[in-house]
Amino acid sequence: MKASDFIAEFLEKKGIKSVFELSGGMITHILDSLNQKTSINIITMHHEQAAAFAAEGYARITGLPGIALATSGPGATNLLTGIGSCFFDSTPAIFITGQVNRHELKGDREIRQLGFQETDIVSMAKPITKACFHVNDPNDIPTIFENAFKIALEGRPGPVLIDIPMDVQRVQIEDNFLVEDSLEFSKIDATVLNSLIEDIKKAKKPLVLSGRGIKASKSQELFDKFILKTQLPVITTLLGLDTIKYDNYQRAGFIGSYGNRWANIAFGECDLLIVLGSRLDIRQTGADTKFIENRKIYHIDCEKGEINNRVKGCESIVTDLKSFFNEFKKDTINDSFIIKQEWFNQINDLKKTWPDTKELDPKGINPNVFMHLLSNKSKKAKAYLADVGSHQMWAAQSLELYNDQHFLTSGGMGAMGFSLPAGIGASIALDKQPVVVLIGDGCMQINIQELQTIVRNKLPVKIVILNNKTLGMIRQFQDSYFESRYQSTYWGYDAPDFAKVAIAYGIDAKTIENSNEIENAVDWFWSTENENKAQLLQVMIDPHTNTYPKIAFGRPITEMEPFAKPIAMEAT
Repeated sequence: MKASDFIAEFLEKKGIKSVFELSGGMITHILDSLNQKTSINIITMHHEQAAAFAAEGYARITGLPGIALATSGPGATNLLTGIGSCFFDSTPAIFITGQVNRHELKGDREIRQLGFQETDIVSMAKPITKACFHVNDPNDIPTIFENAFKIALEGRPGPVLIDIPMDVQRVQIEDNFLVEDSLEFSKIDATVLNSLIEDIKKAKKPLVLSGRGIKASKSQELFDKFILKTQLPVITTLLGLDTIKYDNYQRAGFIGSYGNRWANIAFGECDLLIVLGSRLDIRQTGADTKFIENRKIYHIDCEKGEINNRVKGCESIVTDLKSFFNEFKKDTINDSFIIKQEWFNQINDLKKTWPDTKELDPKGINPNVFMHLLSNKSKKAKAYLADVGSHQMWAAQSLELYNDQHFLTSGGMGAMGFSLPAGIGASIALDKQPVVVLIGDGCMQINIQELQTIVRNKLPVKIVILNNKTLGMIRQFQDSYFESRYQSTYWGYDAPDFAKVAIAYGIDAKTIENSNEIENAVDWFWSTENENKAQLLQVMIDPHTNTYPKIAFGRPITEMEPFAKPIAMEAT
């Protein structure tokens, strides 16, 4: 069969229902085969970066590798930001790039390029993928694609790139679908596991820190059973925000650089910390990790290198979370755990003392209050997708996630422009059910062209633009370290009226400026006639509204601005 037909049918056999792409000459064979040989939905985006982010959104919802295709040269290089985002945030993906014909490759010649748009994308992508393949022999295609899927999904998930010359795509190859090998995982040290069980029983102030690894390992149900069994309070990372429902009494808040103040204080005071699928990076712990290291920490992760990396002295359990939860369940089948009511009471008192809605006193709309009202009335939304910046942190601090709603954002890469295309991928993965995209005015202007993709595919994407007419998080950084010189954030920066832009694309839009308008605007989203339509709500925020609380950089995580001052310069 034709090689491109094999690729198309392989993807369908693997359960892929949608792929994302921007057409180009070097992928026309594959696109034609997808169209002619499968029922896969081909979603044409308006930029390859957006195709990569859409594939990431699709993958995070389905647990299957997201598929994005691009032509050679600029098409391939435009994928790189999305590839890196998948790599850092443990998202399985297969990126397929077309390449010039084999006879047009420069090979060992001391020249920069032979074929038009010839680009060595494999060398560029290697540092931010789990594996890269350049297909030279067409008969290698079945093995390469089977290995790519296995690599993308096994262990810590991530992206794989396959680069295929155009002449290879049209060659006849054997119809050779391979049988996937089963994965084997490492055994858990029984002594360490027994120590963990005893330490949970003895601890007075224990906490579970839940990260992206719970979703990445498809362990949500097992995690739910684990916390119900142990009766432990749960703090979450940014990417672990959707691992526990807002109304679960065990939820103790969001921690990190911009975490809930009460949650960070509890983090600082706990005597036992169980880290599940989190890297304990600088945005979670702050620069000063000594205060964390003065307690018992069990760190469970499938990558050995992530344990005792920044935070030292952890008890290491190197395994996948499914194996951990199953072993824990087996070893505690006759055990009971008592709720630490005094500790829960203390956390609840901290929450009452430091409510997220009182951290700011802005002119006009308080973004934390807005997030509560939005999410309390948006229970029909299947997912929230936050972009990067101040609005991302207001969302993490104050969104109320119910009924297994997803929360997706760009963590490790921190890529502005993520949420609109990722929202497209998420809505498609959810069979075109409604999702809410939360985005700032700066982020919106990076992939604004994808409004047309939303309209063309009739997707019920509810877009909320928090427009403060500035790049707010960097502007706040300039207040702290550059004597309020706002170059390129407030000075020399501008944004359009996004409501008018949306209407030009054929999307209904509104703008609100006052707190008393919030409730009606959110009701407008979810009225019977609008529930399944794309809409855009522009929420005007005062340009000088800060994101608080914020770790005072160089200090422990419990010391946060504006009450504590930084003692060193951080990254934003």
